Amino acid sequence: MLQKLSIRNYALIDSLDIEFDKGLNIITGETGAGKSIILGALSLILGQRAESKYFFSQDKKCVIEGNFILADENLREIFESYDLDFSNETILRREISIDGKTRSFINDTPVNLSILKQIGERLIDIHSQHATQEINDADFQLLIVDSLSNHHNLLSDYRSGFKKLKQDSNGLKKLIDDANEARSKQDYEQFLFNELEQANIKDNEQEDLEQELERLTHAETIKRALLTSAGLLNESEPSALQILKETSLQLQGIEKFDPLINTLYERLRSSIIEIKDISDELSAMEESTLHSADRLDIINQRLDLFYSLQQKHRVANNNELSEIQSQLERNLNQLLSSDENIEKLQKLIEQLKKDLQKQAGQLSNNRKKAIKVVEDQTSATLKRVGMPNAKLVLDQKSLGELNKDGMDEISLLFTANAGQAPAPVNKVASGGELSRLMLAIKALLAKHTSLPTIIFDEIDTGISGETALKVGGVIADLGENMQVISITHLPQIAAKGNSHYFVYKNDEKGKTTTGIRKLKQEERVGVIAEMLSGKNPGVSALDNAKELLR
Repeated sequence: MLQKLSIRNYALIDSLDIEFDKGLNIITGETGAGKSIILGALSLILGQRAESKYFFSQDKKCVIEGNFILADENLREIFESYDLDFSNETILRREISIDGKTRSFINDTPVNLSILKQIGERLIDIHSQHATQEINDADFQLLIVDSLSNHHNLLSDYRSGFKKLKQDSNGLKKLIDDANEARSKQDYEQFLFNELEQANIKDNEQEDLEQELERLTHAETIKRALLTSAGLLNESEPSALQILKETSLQLQGIEKFDPLINTLYERLRSSIIEIKDISDELSAMEESTLHSADRLDIINQRLDLFYSLQQKHRVANNNELSEIQSQLERNLNQLLSSDENIEKLQKLIEQLKKDLQKQAGQLSNNRKKAIKVVEDQTSATLKRVGMPNAKLVLDQKSLGELNKDGMDEISLLFTANAGQAPAPVNKVASGGELSRLMLAIKALLAKHTSLPTIIFDEIDTGISGETALKVGGVIADLGENMQVISITHLPQIAAKGNSHYFVYKNDEKGKTTTGIRKLKQEERVGVIAEMLSGKNPGVSALDNAKELLR
């Protein structure tokens, strides 16, 4: 229940605290006194849009705070789903700064407006005279039946499954689209892959061939240089080796006289051996260096293939060609696996559809059973509020396909008169009839949804006299099991309240403010008498007010 509502700097309210009681709380006041302002402030902590132009003062922020006593442990689940601490004493707060920015809190934990709205809707239901239009909403008509079908868990499981079905169906579409796109490229990518695979490019092959090309292109020059070099080392007169050998013989005769000469002699002998090896290798290279036109042609063809592929794929070297070949191979393999994934997901979706159809069938059966209860109980309440011939019919049709709520379409048909065929509410119900029909439905929903608080904002439009008295009785009965706050202009309803609050305007220092106070029992007599006959009520009005209160 809403224990306390605190309003700071909103509309005509500078600062106001209202403490509500259990049962039926009545709010009355003169037209324009500010009853709707209080409701508007309450709507802000239930997630409604805020505008700074409604501030009492543009020098400070607006703060609305609601203190709630929560006895229903079922509410713990939604709190925990958003990592919020659940407490029997819970505070919802909304702060709006002068620049229009807002902040929302639940038990001092910052939350976004969506969370505030979702939790607020579980704490309070506001029903105004303008909200009667929701009776024509298909989702609301289905909600009426679902509230009495006792299948909350089944419906929750179904909706989770349907959400997964939509996600999987979207995923399947993407897989198919991607596969079709890949398949359209498959022939070309297969051609590119085959071309690279047939090229059989090896690591460092290009570098090795380019070096060999250089050798073959300059074979004659290389051969001459190698022949000359080998001759200078070993065959000319005198050759480098002959000079070094002669030098060695000279040092050999004296190396025993000086350790340093011995060292030099050994180094020279090593050099002779090394130069002899170099000479032999030069001779061997000279003999093996041949100009081969055939080999030159083979190398040029091979390198032309490399250069052509690199240009085709817009890369700089064979390493990048190898990476492209690997990617093409992955693409082709992925196309094969995508067909398997598509088939697997299709089977999962088909099974999920079968499961959902079974659940939808159970939902339909439950709704069919609940419809009779809704029709009977609503008609009974309508009889209580002066509509003995009223009839509510809930027409259940199968859509033949799954949607977020199953496969049912519920249409609400109504007639207030005997002998008149039920028809859509917006075509046959007057303002007063519509108000009483919504009261009957809201009373039924409140009984079966364990809603802590319901607020009626002048739903007594179009009724008076004995009918108003009966409507007041229904509202009072609701107050025995839950907290009800009723804003009314009818004395018959006001008299039913356990607590009565009076909204008034106050003019001080050229500024108008709105206030509210809880009436004592003797004050209620005067206020209700004024509601009956206007200002300065006579004795008969006062006696009538006392009778209503009794």
